[in-house]
Amino acid sequence: MKDVDPAVIRTLALIGHQGSGKTSLGEAMLFNGGVTPRQGSVDTRSSTFDFEPEEQDRGGSIATTFATLNFSGRRYHVIDTPGDGSFAHEPRAAMAAADSVVLVVSAVDGVEVETERNWNTAVELGLPRVIFINKMDRERANPEKTVKEIKEILNVRPVPLQVPIGKEDQFKGIVDLLRKEAHFFKTDGSGKTDKGPVPADLVAEVDTAYLELVECAAEGDDSLLEKYFEAGELTTEEVFRGVEKGIRSGKLVPMLYGCATANRGVQRLLEVGSVLPSPLDRPARMTVEGGDVPADPNGPFAALVVKTLIDPYAGTINVLRIMRGTLTPECEVRNATLGHSERVGGLYWLEGKKLKDCQAATVGDVVAVTKLKDTHTGNTLCDKTASVKLEFPAFPPAMSTFIIRPATKSDEGKVREGMRRLTEEDPCLRLGNDELSKELTLSGGNPAHVEMQVVRLKRKYGTEVELSLPPVPYRETIRGTTEIEGKHKKQTGGRGQFAVAWLKIEPNSEKVFEFVDAIVGGSIPRNFIPAVEKGVVDAMDHGPLAGYPVTNVRVTVFDGKYHDVDSSEAAFKMAGSKGFKGGFLKCHPLLLEPIVRMTISVPEVNVGDVMGDITSRRGRVSNTEYGARAVVTAAVPLAEVQNYAPVLRAMTQGRGTFVWEAGGFEEVPAHLQEKIIAASTRKIEDEED
Repeated sequence: MKDVDPAVIRTLALIGHQGSGKTSLGEAMLFNGGVTPRQGSVDTRSSTFDFEPEEQDRGGSIATTFATLNFSGRRYHVIDTPGDGSFAHEPRAAMAAADSVVLVVSAVDGVEVETERNWNTAVELGLPRVIFINKMDRERANPEKTVKEIKEILNVRPVPLQVPIGKEDQFKGIVDLLRKEAHFFKTDGSGKTDKGPVPADLVAEVDTAYLELVECAAEGDDSLLEKYFEAGELTTEEVFRGVEKGIRSGKLVPMLYGCATANRGVQRLLEVGSVLPSPLDRPARMTVEGGDVPADPNGPFAALVVKTLIDPYAGTINVLRIMRGTLTPECEVRNATLGHSERVGGLYWLEGKKLKDCQAATVGDVVAVTKLKDTHTGNTLCDKTASVKLEFPAFPPAMSTFIIRPATKSDEGKVREGMRRLTEEDPCLRLGNDELSKELTLSGGNPAHVEMQVVRLKRKYGTEVELSLPPVPYRETIRGTTEIEGKHKKQTGGRGQFAVAWLKIEPNSEKVFEFVDAIVGGSIPRNFIPAVEKGVVDAMDHGPLAGYPVTNVRVTVFDGKYHDVDSSEAAFKMAGSKGFKGGFLKCHPLLLEPIVRMTISVPEVNVGDVMGDITSRRGRVSNTEYGARAVVTAAVPLAEVQNYAPVLRAMTQGRGTFVWEAGGFEEVPAHLQEKIIAASTRKIEDEED
């Protein structure tokens, strides 16, 4: 592709609910731009965007993909995003690269969960929006109902640029309201139309819709609004100018109709690119420090990394949105986020998984670069003489955690390395180790998100794993106080083992553990006292009650005995361990369970169900706030909500979200404590005397 003026660049993110036809729309755009010789299809596994086998198997996107095309003198960067709520973080990151969004809404299914969620994100980010009502040719297509839902649920007054001619199998064309002319679709899949008169049965509807368009155009420009109030009408040129200004400012949301799979109405959507903002029309991008980066093609280079891909052949590929300046291959840049220099290898245009050589890219371009060693999603790359850190939308916290066990022990290294690479591609994934079992864990947005990574791990790296919920990290503590003799004595011939340590064990609300040395008179030599403490600490790792870590205790060693020959550090370590275990059980031990503070956001209609469910899980609702969405705040035992994501999803038809944070520990009810102790697999046998 040739170098172009940034004024003709349009960067669009396709957003909407799963199954609304975003990917099909992207495929039709590529075909109309001459990128593909025939229109790709999700159904025939020929999609440019959905190229991953997992996407082809499920018939839907799981990751953001990119492609570039030229149409009618403009360069379009098209960003296709997943519409499945399990991958809701992907559209948010994609919108950081976009200057506009196209909200795809199915005329059959109307406004759905992710339609609303993605719309709200676009509004939050201040992006101009276009609504494309898709699947107009399908059975049960109901554009009237869909438009009503758009107005009521999305709380927007869309600007009609078209009136559809028919629906379902009678969807034959559209009426262009700006020019008041009908366009009838050719049936050869070319996307072209034949002009004709407005059908007689639509004349009244077209006249009404045109008046609405004129009113919206006037509202988009103060000078036009004043003229409209005075004269009661606007010229076609003035209407066009008002619509263009309103769309670019985000005040007006144009609405169009079509069918992506049949390539109907897609060229008209691309033509709307003439009134969508170029990167030069958008506000300056903000920096982390509160400054801004204006879209100056002649300024020092600055770009945001919006996606990282790991290719088995090309290695790490980073997708950049250029915010300022230009970029060429084989140049040195600075990773301002990490504070070090990187050398760009190849520079490429993206076409799904294909990379096409690019000689130079400018403001607004979305390109791929290779051979960056330590650069990942969310990082800022800039000219080495001008360090700036661009804002990047925060990824939601991981709310579902699973232990991942390799099917065979020999695969453990491959699993860890494969998962590390997957987390580089998807920053919403977190790799860790379980605090109790020390096994490898993988955390993601919800169970489906994590499960998909397991499928990809097997396909890309040839390793299988099993998923299980991690054990609840209970704690053991005490209410009472005791004094006990910890004694270790062993004689097997030759040098024996002998140590006695008298311990006082008591509760300690201020510290997890405190060890006090109260030895006087040398009853235990000073060099053996640390061994006593070590024995106590080791015993605390697997508490005597159920094998869980011990917390909030104070242990004082105040007396003891030793033998000049048979005493050793090992003997006093055993004495400390045995004394603690025996004394702990005499101090009225109990189990503590972790509590999480949950913030649950749901539609108001679901508040009662959510509060009732939380109460049934032994939770305590502390606050409920009502607004555009209701927010329920509650403290709940972790054991009751480890797998809460699918529960909330089912309860709210996918419209509920939640986050949580650690909320301390509380005593486990007595009837549950007995069951937990009986079921525990963490108990270990006492050491032999």
